[in-house]
Amino acid sequence: MFLSVFDIFKIGIGPSSSHTMGPMVAAAEFLEDLRGRRDKEPGAGTLAALGCSLHGSLAFTGKGHATDRAVALGLAGFVPETPDAPAAEAALTAMASTGRVTPDGLGELRFDPNEDIAFDYDLRLPGHANGMILRAFDDTGALYMEETFYSVGGGAVLRASELDAPDTDLHTEKAQAGYPHPFGSAAEMLEMGAASGKTIAQMKRANEAVHGDPDTRIDRVMGVMMACVDRGLETGGILPGGLKVKRRAKELHAALKAEGGQNLAQPHTVNDWLCVYAMAVNEENAAGGQVVTAPTNGAAGVVPSVLRYYRDHCVGATEAGCRDFLLVAAAIGGLIRHNASISGAEVGCQGEVGSAAAMAAAGLCAALGGTNAQVENAAEIALEHHLGMTCDPVGGLVQVPCIERNGLGAVKAVAAASLALRGDGTHYMPLDNCIETMRQTGRDMSDHYKETSLGGLAVNLPEC
Repeated sequence: MFLSVFDIFKIGIGPSSSHTMGPMVAAAEFLEDLRGRRDKEPGAGTLAALGCSLHGSLAFTGKGHATDRAVALGLAGFVPETPDAPAAEAALTAMASTGRVTPDGLGELRFDPNEDIAFDYDLRLPGHANGMILRAFDDTGALYMEETFYSVGGGAVLRASELDAPDTDLHTEKAQAGYPHPFGSAAEMLEMGAASGKTIAQMKRANEAVHGDPDTRIDRVMGVMMACVDRGLETGGILPGGLKVKRRAKELHAALKAEGGQNLAQPHTVNDWLCVYAMAVNEENAAGGQVVTAPTNGAAGVVPSVLRYYRDHCVGATEAGCRDFLLVAAAIGGLIRHNASISGAEVGCQGEVGSAAAMAAAGLCAALGGTNAQVENAAEIALEHHLGMTCDPVGGLVQVPCIERNGLGAVKAVAAASLALRGDGTHYMPLDNCIETMRQTGRDMSDHYKETSLGGLAVNLPEC
């Protein structure tokens, strides 16, 4: 199979890949549809207005995840890859005051985010928990165009027609053509590695090389990840959203540096370093900053934290090892996304932080010289011990318990990699079986615990 590193690691903005980035991408695609129709059918009527309805998890936690804001910005022509915060704020202010938006090539259209974005809590669309319908109307009020989109996790978006079409499967024979190592399961990955004599990183690199040398893009992803860690370590204050959650990474980082300089640190302090790196990223994400989906925004801190740990704390760390780390992490993330899900709205947080921990464990194991079998074992250990984890964000915000949860996911990832490296790669439960268990668990899990904020920690709040 082939699911690119850059399908897993996307540069975007917080606080959510599925609830912020995905809806913004869908809105941008809808504008392209409208431009295409205008070019093909110039006499089809006068385009005059836009609207949107959000369904399922996009409705229940859309306010906390800034989904309405993302849709409005997407319809104004913004995309997650190139954030321009001042311009975005200016556009939102203009829309709110005028009830108009002017997308490139479409003229001035009626659109008031407060009136024309509906949160439909009753209708869940059939294709996915994260559904949305974008609509355009002509000057008589008649429907001009309508499209249903699903935000399927990690910032990826599919139209209803694409979700149902087998040709959209990235792992079909057609999609595999031309890739030297098209593994669609962990078992195939190990078999192809044994047959070719290559590591998982080498196979993943060979697949990426079909589209050119991936190193420049990998380095850019790595640079954005590390810059996000650095910003989080340097920024204090209160996170937006109303919970008044204090950013802690800056103070924790200062304390850790002071303890190290005085030789006061306990051996287990390494766990604190992992947590502070992860929390730094997720505080940036919660504040709407630039992050990398890894594989989602809600789990964006785990992989960068463990990568930073490898780079700054592990003996013998190299630049090549960092690249191998990300190649292998993406390979594992691709297997999980294809064979189960990385969407909290579909399978709970086991699909987000659990997947991220499996990716980070595999990446670290590979970077430290693990065999293919040890890498697969590391991923399985990490994922196995996140099975059943619910997604229950308080207030619909990616803050409690999400920020700390990323830190603990990073700790588990390092422990899993270490355990795997102490063995020879043989183990009882294959990664493929663990991934299938996660899929089944997500299927059986109540919707109350799948990013709706209707159960769990989201409703068991302290009395004030």
